[in-house]
Amino acid sequence: MSDIITPELVSLDAPLGADKQSVIRALAERVVAQGRATSAQELFDDAWAREQKDETGLPGGIGIPHARSASVTEPTLAFARLTPGVDFGAPDGPADIVFLIAAPAGADEAHLAVLSQLARSLMKPEFTGGLRAAATPTDAVGIITDAITPASAPAEAPAAAAPAATRAEARTATATKTTKIVAVTACATGIAHTFMAADALTAAGLEADGVELVVEPQGSSGYKALPQSVIDDADAVIFAVDVDVREPQRFAGKPVVRAGVKRGIEQPKQLIAEAVAAVSNPNAPRVQGGAAAASASDAPAAQQSVGRRIQRWLLTGVSYMIPFVAGGGLLIALGFLLGGYQVTKDAANVIIQNSLWDLPTENLTSPLGPLGQYLGSVAFMIGATSMGFIVAVLAGFIAYAIADRPGIAPGFVAGAVAVLMNAGFIGGIIGGLLAGFIAWWLGRFDAPRWLRGLMPVVIVPFLGSIFASGLMILFLGRPIAALMAALTEGLTSLASSGAGAILLGVILGLMMCFDLGGPVNKVAYVFATTGLAAASQTNTAPYLIMAAVMAAGMVPPLAMALASTVLARPKFTPVERENGAAAWLLGASFISEGAIPFAAADPLRVIPASMVGGAVTGGLSMWLSVQSFAPHGGIFVLFAISPWWGFLLAIVAGTVVTALIVVALKGIGRSNKDAAVEEAAPAVPVAA
Repeated sequence: MSDIITPELVSLDAPLGADKQSVIRALAERVVAQGRATSAQELFDDAWAREQKDETGLPGGIGIPHARSASVTEPTLAFARLTPGVDFGAPDGPADIVFLIAAPAGADEAHLAVLSQLARSLMKPEFTGGLRAAATPTDAVGIITDAITPASAPAEAPAAAAPAATRAEARTATATKTTKIVAVTACATGIAHTFMAADALTAAGLEADGVELVVEPQGSSGYKALPQSVIDDADAVIFAVDVDVREPQRFAGKPVVRAGVKRGIEQPKQLIAEAVAAVSNPNAPRVQGGAAAASASDAPAAQQSVGRRIQRWLLTGVSYMIPFVAGGGLLIALGFLLGGYQVTKDAANVIIQNSLWDLPTENLTSPLGPLGQYLGSVAFMIGATSMGFIVAVLAGFIAYAIADRPGIAPGFVAGAVAVLMNAGFIGGIIGGLLAGFIAWWLGRFDAPRWLRGLMPVVIVPFLGSIFASGLMILFLGRPIAALMAALTEGLTSLASSGAGAILLGVILGLMMCFDLGGPVNKVAYVFATTGLAAASQTNTAPYLIMAAVMAAGMVPPLAMALASTVLARPKFTPVERENGAAAWLLGASFISEGAIPFAAADPLRVIPASMVGGAVTGGLSMWLSVQSFAPHGGIFVLFAISPWWGFLLAIVAGTVVTALIVVALKGIGRSNKDAAVEEAAPAVPVAA
């Protein structure tokens, strides 16, 4: 394992900016300067997104911004001692001790255990005191290395996931205290707050009279589940978490105190007192029998608006649906390439009645002859089968987002019924929401102990499927199907007319570029992809819509790449130019999210410009009657786009328009991000 921190990653008493945004950006750039991450902007964005969810300032003058990021190539700590301190949101004032904890998206358990050990050390006054007194970066590295070395030994790495539980379990055998409490701690990244909360609760439990406390930290490096006997003997449960508790049904029936993980760090004694009070309170909340009802994410979710929760549920369904769409759509496109566009007429019969050693000889539509006809039919039917799952998958994982695993089966069944009733993706969304809410509601019943094991795997799926699908068949399916038929007919007729088609393309282009992978973008994309199932040689409107959507979605990243690396390099920061180089490939691959770093830093310039370019591309694609037989892939599926030159022309036009508008807007005023970079840049030497 390489050194997780070096003197070059340490900054002592150097001003890194007046706010935490500047400090995080400066530390992210230092990590990149040492070759430990590929993109300072991406690392900053991931750390800042975590900071936006919950501030990382802790009592005692500590700030621990952290993230798991795809840009990080090896686990890294960047340390800054700030004079003066900077506000990271701690209740007792600014932080002068700041660690940026950067973990790769797929970091292994040993590395994550090292990072977790650092988080635990921050709870020790002697550790932070040593850092405040360190004379040189080398001294600081020595202090940090000494603190994390015990956790880095391979033999100890598996145990590092739950040392708090281990220490507390040692007390269980001899403890004589009266109130037994079990606790679970977990944060979004599972690196820092998880283990700091575990240690804080454990320490508070040792000091509390009449309390026996055992903690299970559920970190990214794995976790050691508490023995079921310990859970069964507990009088109450504390969930100090920002994410779902793993296997929550283990705690079913126990009085529960729910809180965010940060409160576990800052107010452990109060949480323990609340848990003790819950033991004797017959009206105290309890962990329900179903896995979904016991989800510890209820606490943070309750703080979200209804709109945000619905958005999260829908995007969860879409995220699981997209692999079916992408894989199935590309297979269909491959089928067209091999078997010709008429392969759809007889593909099912070909794969049933023929084989590689008995190739079809009649009704050939493939330019490659019998072999092409057979292979094209195989590819098309596999792709069509995959595409046939998309509404059911959408509904199933919407229900999963609401009710956890017990919602999957009712959701899938409701989605399949929506397809049966011709209710389309709107029916799938409504069916998924119904199934999720019904499964969640059923999971809240306080079932007898003998029935609890059957609830999530038998009772909830059984009753949830009956109720949700029954409502779809008896009451909702036909009205939704009529709505979908009217919508499809209207849009098809619009796409088939000259001016109407251009207007539709403009609208779709605006939607694709409005939030770059967000809910509005996904609505347009899901509409296009689900429509492909109804496409044919006589009904080409879905192919036209798919082409307009894909072309418009490619414009924002390509335009940002053009503007930042070719047209106006001086108007963009080095980090932006680096992101621009990567955006060429992302845009070419139809990954709209490639423009997010630019939009997040300068939304008032980037988003309007992107929408104008997207509207140009969508309208031009429709005007040129461009058809796409593949739902994803960008320029890499040009073989499935006709005419390909029209597709490229529409993309180039929109890209140039957006790039020119962005460059023009960059000359009006100065973006906040530019100012932050200019302030932070002089204070970020690559060597300390």
